[in-house]
Amino acid sequence: MYQWLFKYLWLYGLVEPKTGASFFYEFSHLDTPCFEKFLELFSQSYPDEIHIIQLDNGRAHLGLDLSIPDNIVLLFQPPYCPEVNPIERFWKEVKKFLKNKVFDSLNFLRKNLANILAKFSQEDIASITGYDFILSALSVAGL
Repeated sequence: MYQWLFKYLWLYGLVEPKTGASFFYEFSHLDTPCFEKFLELFSQSYPDEIHIIQLDNGRAHLGLDLSIPDNIVLLFQPPYCPEVNPIERFWKEVKKFLKNKVFDSLNFLRKNLANILAKFSQEDIASITGYDFILSALSVAGL
């Protein structure tokens, strides 16, 4: 079952609710070192911009030894409020494609996830993640 296989595949993701831009990377663990590496890879992919990343209060995000790249600002949402995080809405859509499926191997799951992610255009992602209150806040901030 895919639930079991997900223990060995952690897909970290960022979405930009206004444009639908996205960045995904797979890791073997959900921990501070992997999250730190994810931030580093994201920062290197978009080095000329400042990024405000909204996060939940997961353990991996709160590691005392977490090194954050200079062009990234972490913004923590209130506890127990996944409904305010755009990536949570996106994961909900992704999981619809995985429901009631059995994967014979981790590689087969990886290929399926890659195909699922490829189906989403930037416009799709923006329409899924672009909460009105977030878009209003970005507008007021001039972003």
